[in-house]
Amino acid sequence: MPKKYTKKEFWKFYEKLPQELKDALFAKETEDNIYSICERNSIMEKHENIIDYVGQVLIGLLPPGEFEESLKKELKLDKETTRKVVREISRFIFYPVKTSLEELYKTEAEPSANSSTLPRAAELLKRTSSKESDPEEKTEEAIEETGKDVYREPLE
Repeated sequence: MPKKYTKKEFWKFYEKLPQELKDALFAKETEDNIYSICERNSIMEKHENIIDYVGQVLIGLLPPGEFEESLKKELKLDKETTRKVVREISRFIFYPVKTSLEELYKTEAEPSANSSTLPRAAELLKRTSSKESDPEEKTEEAIEETGKDVYREPLE
C-alpha cells in the first residue's frame, strides 16, 4: 500500500510543487481518467489505491519509473493489466505534465548523488560564484597559485 502521510506532511510537499502539478493533482479530469482506466481494465476495486499511487507520483514521492512495479507488487495486478493501466495513466495523466515531472524528479534526484562529491562540488560552486567572472583575473590567479600559466600552450 502507498505510504500514508499526515495532512501536515502532504501540504508541505504540495507547497513545493510547480503550479501545473498542483492543478493536475486535484483536477476533475485526472480523477475521471483514473476512473475510466480502472473501469476499462475491470479493476474498480483498486480504484482508490491507484489514485493514491498517481498522487504520490504527482507530488514527488514515487518516481514514475517505480510506478509500474509498485502497482504490480502492491496491488497484485497481473503483468498485462499492470502494463495497460500504466500505459494509459502515463498517456492521459503523466504525459501532459511531463516537463514538470522531469523537473521535480531531477531536483529530487540531485541530493541522492554520490555524497562524497557533493560537498566538494558545493564548495567549488561557492568559490567560483563569489569571484568575478573576468577571465584575465582568473588567469592571473592561476599563475600566482601554481607558478605557471596553464592557459598558454607550450612552445616546441
